[in-house]
Amino acid sequence: MGDRRTNNHSEVTDFILVGFRVRPELHILLFLLFLLVYAMVLLGNVGMMTVIMTDPQLNTPMYFFLGNLSFVDLFYSSVIAPKAMINFWSESKSISFAGCVTQLFLFALFIVTEGFLLAAMAYDRFIAICNPLLYSVQMSTRLRMQLVAGSYFGGCISSVLLTSVTFTLSFCASRAIDHFYCDYRPLQRISCSDLYILKIISFFLCSIIILPTIIVIIVSYMYIVSTVLKIRSTEGRKKAFSTCSSHLGVVSVLYGAVIFMYVIPDKFPELSKVASLCYTLVTPMLNPLIYSLRNKHVKEALRKILGKKIFLVNPILTLI
Repeated sequence: MGDRRTNNHSEVTDFILVGFRVRPELHILLFLLFLLVYAMVLLGNVGMMTVIMTDPQLNTPMYFFLGNLSFVDLFYSSVIAPKAMINFWSESKSISFAGCVTQLFLFALFIVTEGFLLAAMAYDRFIAICNPLLYSVQMSTRLRMQLVAGSYFGGCISSVLLTSVTFTLSFCASRAIDHFYCDYRPLQRISCSDLYILKIISFFLCSIIILPTIIVIIVSYMYIVSTVLKIRSTEGRKKAFSTCSSHLGVVSVLYGAVIFMYVIPDKFPELSKVASLCYTLVTPMLNPLIYSLRNKHVKEALRKILGKKIFLVNPILTLI
């Protein structure tokens, strides 16, 4: 299994996730950091989905996309974080072959879906600001369902292609993956197969995912900025920009990390791990905070839910 003479990927039954190359005593600190961030991811995204589903006032296209964004954030961070935390305490740091396949497949599925969702959200803001009178007609229930379904479909197709090509490789050089989760670039480093097809497919996927979604986002915001600058009142401009600044912040963090990880040549493994943290844990943690703290409707809905809970709990406390 660990023999370098292994010449077929089917003979590999597990891999070793090397993780962060730090002193053993720092593993406890990293574990606590991961635990804190992952707890905030769970609390923030589950809370966001609960607020959106329970408040009728949030039954709009923007919050429909936001609810799906929280769902995606929750699941792709859950694909990565628990196993990474377990490995901080594990001596073997192993992951089964099937587990590695599953992790890469689910992660690719959700991260690509998020990219398409962010583009759909930019288009939604474009219609809301540039064509407000036609917003309810153009951004119909059918269209928003199609955009979300298309995002998941695009993520699924991309994930199937990337995962199937990656795991047809032969891993005879080593079974130690220099990362804290199974990703295709660290996997290709330990392969002794010809990587030409994998590189062509990964370049193709990046070209049809990253480039078009960035173009949609940039063009949408060019029109948004142009429209907002025509608004005469300062208050009106401020309100319009405030609805977009949260989305732009999320896009900047996610795409900055993804471009560094998958577009720039893979020469700095440790920096790649730090970049991976941005979109596996930091972005899913920040998304609900950014959207809730900067959105008065979400804050009002949250106050209503918390108010009801306090109202229900108070009579019980008085009886006790």
